[in-house]
Amino acid sequence: MRKNKIDIISLGCSKNLVDSEHLIRQFQANGYSVEHNPSRVDGEIVVVNTCGFIRDAQEESIDMILELGRAKKEGKIKQLFVMGCLAERFMAQLTDELPEVDKFYGKFNWKEMLNDLGKSYKEDLSSERYLTTPKHYAYLKISEGCNRFCAFCAIPLITGRHKSVPMDTLLNEMKHLVSQGVKEFNVIAQDLSSYGLDLYGKMMLPELIDQMAQIEGVEWIRLHYAYPTQFPYDILPVMAKHDNVCKYLDIALQHSSDKVLNNMQRHITKAETIELIKRIRKEVPGIHIRTTLMVGFPGEGEEEFNDLVDFVEEMRFERMGAFAYSEEEGTFAAKHFDDIIPKDVKADRLDEIMELQEEISLEIQSKKVGNVYKVIIDSEDEMYYSGRTEWDSPEVDPEVLIPVENGKLEIGNFYQVEITDATPFELFGKVVDNNMD
Repeated sequence: MRKNKIDIISLGCSKNLVDSEHLIRQFQANGYSVEHNPSRVDGEIVVVNTCGFIRDAQEESIDMILELGRAKKEGKIKQLFVMGCLAERFMAQLTDELPEVDKFYGKFNWKEMLNDLGKSYKEDLSSERYLTTPKHYAYLKISEGCNRFCAFCAIPLITGRHKSVPMDTLLNEMKHLVSQGVKEFNVIAQDLSSYGLDLYGKMMLPELIDQMAQIEGVEWIRLHYAYPTQFPYDILPVMAKHDNVCKYLDIALQHSSDKVLNNMQRHITKAETIELIKRIRKEVPGIHIRTTLMVGFPGEGEEEFNDLVDFVEEMRFERMGAFAYSEEEGTFAAKHFDDIIPKDVKADRLDEIMELQEEISLEIQSKKVGNVYKVIIDSEDEMYYSGRTEWDSPEVDPEVLIPVENGKLEIGNFYQVEITDATPFELFGKVVDNNMD
């Protein structure tokens, strides 16, 4: 056990990761040595930043807490703190069931942890973070919470109402990160579309991204988790205008069937969804749309599922993920619908729609063979450098693999890469311009 050392373990989404990065910076400013997601826990204090979104994530968080609780009983760690979404959602229950945890903190009160340790939160460092990502890219969280209250989703129950981060704060944070060498910004929020409504009385995402794009040193800006209903169409000219705003949009559509969309309380129809997709593609030529779909939601019979399959076939999404419905305590769906679709039926539907997407992905990827694209290099192993195009978000999208035998490349630099081969979820290429930086 290393004294004056804190190990922070982040579970779940990139929004959690941003919170962990801010906390690490505060710990460092208070004299602690900090390690993020260590291969071996050896600090006297361990902090677990939990996820509470779906059952699998909840179980992962609980398993980690139990494992660390055993380590504490064995004297391997001195103090164990738990924060994040799971703690926010089930704090009273967890406090009773997990007495080995010294204290639980929610999604928003983790600053109290510093006071409990006899330290202080330093307001002058509130915009600073210790990056746990590769130093050339960062996530930028522009809001918390959500006002949408989709029937299946527990996020509003955990994070509360939508709350935007002031524009000046975000621009200052971005400038600070640029000064540290960050070139790529993955803008994230639970509901990107609603940014600014609470602070400025209108959707301000277009204005925010326009100002971000003008900051010197910003090479790529990528947008994650827009909401289809009341989509801020004014963002599209901004994306088309700025070369450093990636032609990429992550927008979760969930389903196509009007019956299922209504049950989900998505407040949009299939026809409106198709019109939205067509307009996005028309106004931002070459854009890659990433979406997420759900199978097995109450009301999805064979007809509704086949509608979804036909929709995926027609829309041909460049990037797509899917998951099976899991009932979440306290949600509208849990209170008003019976989760009666068998697990094996959900699994079969999930397999079918992902197999279709694999075919579509291969078709789209194959069309890139022979073309040259701007690629940023993320990592290196014995055989390949791994990089990404503007259409690829870290960790979730395809990589560009470049043989190391073809020459030395620098992590975090951009190169012009000719695509030589393609699989559904990978591209292979060779550098044709040694360094664009």
